[in-house]
Amino acid sequence: MITNHFLGLLMLSILQPINALPVAPGNTVNLLGTSQEKDDGRILQRSKRGWMWNQFFLLEEYTGNDNQYVGKLHSNMDRGDGNVKYILTGEGVGSLFLIDENSGDIHATKRLDREERAIYTLHATVVDKRTNETLEADTEFNIKIHDINDNEPKFSKDLYFASVPEMSDVGTSVIQVTATDADDQTYGNSAKLVYSILQGQPYFSVDSDNGTIRTALPNMDRETKENYQVVIQAKDMAGQMGGLSGTTTVSITLSDENDSPPRFANHTFRLSTLESAEVGAAIGRIKANDADVGRNAEMQYSIVDRDGQDMFTIISDQNTQEGVIRVKKQLDYEKQRTYSFKVEVTNTYLDPRFMYSPNPPFKDDAMVRVTIEDVDEPPVFSRNPYIIEVHEDTAAGSFVGVVSARDPDADNNSVKYSIDRHTDLERLFNIDSVNGTITTLKGLDREMSKWHNISVVATEISNPRQTTRVPVFIKVLDVNDNAPEFAMYYETFVCENEKPEESTYLIQTISAVDTDEPLVGHKFVFSISSSNPNFTIVDNEDNTARILTRRAGFSRREMNTYLLPVVISDNDYPIQSSTSTLTVNVCACDSRGNMQSCNTEALLSAGLSTGALVAILLCVIILLMIVVLFAALRRQQRKKEPLIISKEDVRDNVVSYNDEGGGEEDTQAFDIGTLRNPEVMDANKLRRDIIPEMLFPFQRTSPIKDNADVREFIHGRLHENDSDPTAPPYDSLATYAYEGSGSLAESLSSLESGCVEGDQEYDYLSNWGPPFKKLADMYIGKDTARET
Repeated sequence: MITNHFLGLLMLSILQPINALPVAPGNTVNLLGTSQEKDDGRILQRSKRGWMWNQFFLLEEYTGNDNQYVGKLHSNMDRGDGNVKYILTGEGVGSLFLIDENSGDIHATKRLDREERAIYTLHATVVDKRTNETLEADTEFNIKIHDINDNEPKFSKDLYFASVPEMSDVGTSVIQVTATDADDQTYGNSAKLVYSILQGQPYFSVDSDNGTIRTALPNMDRETKENYQVVIQAKDMAGQMGGLSGTTTVSITLSDENDSPPRFANHTFRLSTLESAEVGAAIGRIKANDADVGRNAEMQYSIVDRDGQDMFTIISDQNTQEGVIRVKKQLDYEKQRTYSFKVEVTNTYLDPRFMYSPNPPFKDDAMVRVTIEDVDEPPVFSRNPYIIEVHEDTAAGSFVGVVSARDPDADNNSVKYSIDRHTDLERLFNIDSVNGTITTLKGLDREMSKWHNISVVATEISNPRQTTRVPVFIKVLDVNDNAPEFAMYYETFVCENEKPEESTYLIQTISAVDTDEPLVGHKFVFSISSSNPNFTIVDNEDNTARILTRRAGFSRREMNTYLLPVVISDNDYPIQSSTSTLTVNVCACDSRGNMQSCNTEALLSAGLSTGALVAILLCVIILLMIVVLFAALRRQQRKKEPLIISKEDVRDNVVSYNDEGGGEEDTQAFDIGTLRNPEVMDANKLRRDIIPEMLFPFQRTSPIKDNADVREFIHGRLHENDSDPTAPPYDSLATYAYEGSGSLAESLSSLESGCVEGDQEYDYLSNWGPPFKKLADMYIGKDTARET
């Protein structure tokens, strides 16, 4: 609290009465305390007025060179002897605000901006320098920055975008633009703004107080001018001279309204199309113009003439806003060659405000002329498809039906007919190529096929490429040409040795089927062809019948099977009947009449049947044939291959010398007997191309020790063959066949043998080495087989 001892003197401050601003208790000073005397003799006492000192005022944006003087603090405790010190604390003290601790003068060190901060709150304290005793308690006061007009108005955007419907009334609001001024709103006119329009007249106006832009001209047409640039100014100081200002630009677009009707630029359209155009095909487009855009420019077309509505339809292309004319029915050049009809166009979305404009109506129409062009058309059948009925008993060559086709062109060319044979593979039908009469080539059977589906082709004679085919369905009507027969195979039996009182009982219920189909349904009659002492038949008159026995005592030994002929007749015309045989077996049954066995005992007692004996005989014959075949194969396997199969054997080159002389008595031939000496074999070389099967030396002694001449002969021949450049790369075997009575090795032939073949022993051949292995296998094998 500040007492009366503490008086603040304010420089350039504005003192305000206490009844205007709040004042802290005791923060008063007695000034101008006077009195007056009233007429009634009483003395009137003027009340004391308190003045507020705790708020300093300082102008912003001080431009002087020295520190700006703010005010002075003074306390009644200050006697002027220099013992009092003023202390200042709070916001900005030391940097923005300085105080003279002796005099209490306050200065601002920097230029202040009210827009940055408008009020600073400080605290003042008075102390005794000598004792540091607080003479005045801590007191709060404010320094308020006085505003000057140093900020111009600013808009939130440099460029605004707005739109207003075209043809709007005068004064229609477009957009409100607002500017702000950073100056003090409560002090003077620094922040009082006035709006004005600098560009955009006479089309638009602006409210000077709130910046609302409005239309200023009536009937502004978007189709004439769509975009406007409007410049708005905001000026402070209530628009007076010297005030600051700011501007912004507003881009205003006139939005489209459906105020323009669609119009055809050309009121006559000519189109052409072929008569073969398919239904739904587009034949042309027409276009109307609409100055509007977007949704307001969408148009719909319609045909208003009856002539055109029957044959054509028109739809709107949403992308191009064109009217697409399509074929509604099949065109025919021969019937009508031109069509003329009126097409009307209107907007899809209408605005009631403009429907009754000064230039009605709000729609347009045009004439469309369509020319049909002729094409060569294929023949046309009078019907499609054809359904023909024919009875199945129709003979070959009979009439079935007639198809007819014509050339729809104006020339009316002749047509020939044919049957597509892919649809009549059995060649049941034929057609007259001139008049289209269909006849049968074969008889028809309904039970084989009830329907025959063929294709008939009609071809223009002058232009074979023009063809048309039509399906012809031929239904074969039923004729009662089939007799009824059993519906299934029945396995019927009777029990043997049944009791006499059970002589008549049911053994089978039969039914029949008929491939024919009479109109009134089947009705079969069952009967037995002749009187039968064993069985009888009862017709149930519901296409079934019962087979009953007429006696008891059936025995399998007497007869195990009975054949019962049953006659089945139908009731169609002509009546057909057939005899079906029912086989009744005699079987053994249990006490309840259930079958146990049939014909088993009879088969055992009677022995084997002829069929069984024949089967057994066939089996025996087959077994014998298998045995004989097996023996022949075994015998074939025993046969061995000869020693030399062929002179052209790939393994050897056998040179045969068939030189026969007069035996050993022949003086002109050398003695070949030495070749048969077993000792000579020791010097023989084995074949290099065949692996020897037996390698062992021959131990047989030779009666002749000296055979040097033969050995030299053989070595000479071997040398000749080895040195021969034309010789094959394998060994050549030269055989010298010589047969004589004086051979030391004796003859190998059995012609001069004194004993029979069975007395010969050939085991010694196995000791002669590989050259005689074949011979040993042949003779030793024979001996073994013979012994076996």
